[in-house]
Amino acid sequence: MAENIHRRIDPKMTRTIGRMTFAMLVATCIAPFVAYHLASGVAIGALEGQLQRSLVLTNRAIETEIERFRYLPMVIGEDARIRAIAGPERGETTLAAANAYLETIVRQAGPADLYVLDARGVTLAASNHATPESFVGQDYSFRPYFRNAMRKGEGRYYAIGVTTGKPGYFLASRIDIAGKPPIVVVVKADLSPLELTWEAAGVQTAIADRWGIVFLSGNPDWKYRPLAPLGTEASVRLAAERTYEGADLAARRPILPEGVGLPSGALEDPALHLEEGGAPLLARFSTVEPDGWRVLAASGTGDTAKLAGFWALAALITGLLATGTLYFLHQHAQIIRMRLRQGELLERMVAERTRDLACEIDMRRRTEDELRHAQEGLIHSEKMAALGRMSAAIVHEVSQPLAALDATLATAGVLAGKQEAGAAGERIVDARSLVRRMQRTVKHLKTFARKDASELEDVSIDSVIGNVVDLAVPRTKSLGITPVIEAQAPSPIVIAVALKLEQAMLNLLLNALDAVEGRPDPAITIRRTQDSDRVEVAIIDNGSGIAPEHRERIGEPFFTTKLTGEGLGLGLSIATTIVRECGGEIRFAEVPGGGTSAIVSVPLGRRDAGNLEAAQ
Repeated sequence: MAENIHRRIDPKMTRTIGRMTFAMLVATCIAPFVAYHLASGVAIGALEGQLQRSLVLTNRAIETEIERFRYLPMVIGEDARIRAIAGPERGETTLAAANAYLETIVRQAGPADLYVLDARGVTLAASNHATPESFVGQDYSFRPYFRNAMRKGEGRYYAIGVTTGKPGYFLASRIDIAGKPPIVVVVKADLSPLELTWEAAGVQTAIADRWGIVFLSGNPDWKYRPLAPLGTEASVRLAAERTYEGADLAARRPILPEGVGLPSGALEDPALHLEEGGAPLLARFSTVEPDGWRVLAASGTGDTAKLAGFWALAALITGLLATGTLYFLHQHAQIIRMRLRQGELLERMVAERTRDLACEIDMRRRTEDELRHAQEGLIHSEKMAALGRMSAAIVHEVSQPLAALDATLATAGVLAGKQEAGAAGERIVDARSLVRRMQRTVKHLKTFARKDASELEDVSIDSVIGNVVDLAVPRTKSLGITPVIEAQAPSPIVIAVALKLEQAMLNLLLNALDAVEGRPDPAITIRRTQDSDRVEVAIIDNGSGIAPEHRERIGEPFFTTKLTGEGLGLGLSIATTIVRECGGEIRFAEVPGGGTSAIVSVPLGRRDAGNLEAAQ
C-alpha cells in the first residue's frame, strides 16, 4: 500500500513543483519593478499626450488673441484724423481730434492703449491722453517695436510699460504719407485675460520670451523668472530695452533644473522633469512665432507615481499568493514522500552496508593485483615504444623501395629472356634508381645520427608538401580527413635538403592529426605563403591547442604529452634540428577558436630570390 502511494507521488512532479516555486519567487521579486516601470511609462505617456494637447490649445488661444489686434494699427493709420498729425502744421484742434478718435477705438475695439509716434519716437497722440499716465510727449524710441516698425514697416514686442507699469503686447505699424515724415501707430494689447484664465483653472501654463523670461503664467511663482540662467547678452539687451522695468531678474531662481538649457520648443523634443515647491512636474514646450516665444505646459506626476505603485503592489500580492500556493503543495508532497521512505531507507542502509563490507575486501585484493600488473605493463610499454617507433621508421623508408626493386628486377629478367635488351636495360636503370633511393634513406639515417649537415639544394616547396601529404594518406584516411592545401602557383624554390624537410613536415602533420583525433569536425589546413626572402608553410589544426604550461618545453628532447608507449618525445626536437640545418625555424601559434598552427619558415632558393630582386 505504501509503495503504491509512493509511486503516485512522482519525484519528478515534486521537483517540478519545487522549480516552479523558485521561479515564481524570482518572478515575484522582479514583477513589482516591472509593473511599476510599465505602469509609470504608460501614465507618463498619457500625461505627455495631455500636455501636448494643452499646448496646441494654448498656442491657438495666444494666436487668436493677438490676431484680434494685428491689423488695427494699419487700419487706424488710414484714418484722416491720424494722418493729419503727421506734418509739422498740426495744431491743437488736429491733435484733439486724433486723441478723441484713439479713445473711441479703445472703448469699442478693446485694446489696452492706442498711440501715435512721430519719426523720432515721441508720442503725438494717445488714447489715454486725459489720464495721469498719458503717453503724450513720451519718448519710446528705445523700444524694439518702434525701431522695427521704422526699419521694416512692422514691429511687435512684449514688455512692461515704462509709463503705466502695466505689461502688454505692443503691435506697431509704420504709416507712410506722401510729402510728410512717417508716423508709427502702436496698439498695446492686454494678454492678462489668458493669465487669469490659467490661474482660475489651476493650469501650470506659462509663456516665456525669446530670452527665456516668463511674462505670463498660471503659476504666480513663475512670473518674471527665467527658464535658464540669463547670459550676458540677454541681460544687456533687456536692460537697454527696459523690457521688464522694475523686475529684479538676476535675483530670481531659474525654473529649469541646473545644467538644462533653453528648450527648442520642437514637438519631437522629450518632456522635461521639473520640481516646484517640492512637487515633481512633467513639462513640455512649444513655440509661438514670429516672436520666438516658448509656451510651457506642466502637470504634477504625483498621481502617476501612485498609479504605478498600485500596480506594483498588485503584482507583488499576486506573486506572493501564487508562490505561497506552490510552496504549500511542494512541502506537502515532500512530507508524504519522506514519511513513506523512512522505513525503506533504514532497511536499505543495513543491507547496503553489509554488502559494502563484503565487497570492500574483494576490491582491495583486486586493486593490489591490478596495480602490480599495471606497473609491469607500463615498464614493458616504454621499452616497446622505443623499439616500435625506430623499427617503423626504417621499415617505412625501406620496404616500399624493396618491393618496387623486386618487381623491377623480375620484369628485367623476363625482358632479358625475350632478348629485349633495350627494355631490360631500362628496367635495370629503374632498379638502380630504387637502390639509390634506399641508399639516400640509409645515408640520411646515418647522417642524422651523426648530426652532420647534408648538402643544401634548391627544392620545390610544393613538391615537398605533396610528398608529405602522400606519406600521411593512410593516417588521414583512417581519421576521415582530407588536408586542405592553400597555395598559389607557381611553386617557390627554397634552400633545403628535400628528404629531411619532408621528414620534418611529416612529423608536424602527424602531430596535427593526433591533435584532431576524436573531434567531431577534424580539419587540417596546409597554407603556403612567402615574402621577399622566405617561404612559410603553416600546418593548422582545430584541435585543443597547446597548454600554456607546455609551450616552453614542446621542443625539448624526450618531452611528450602522449600516454606512455605512444611516443618518445623526440619528434619535434628532430624536426626543429632539420629545419635549422636548412637555415629556417619552426614556430607555434594559437589559432582563434582553438587549435595550433605549426609554421615552418625556410629561405627562398637562389633562383626565386634572384627573380624577386630583378622584379624590385
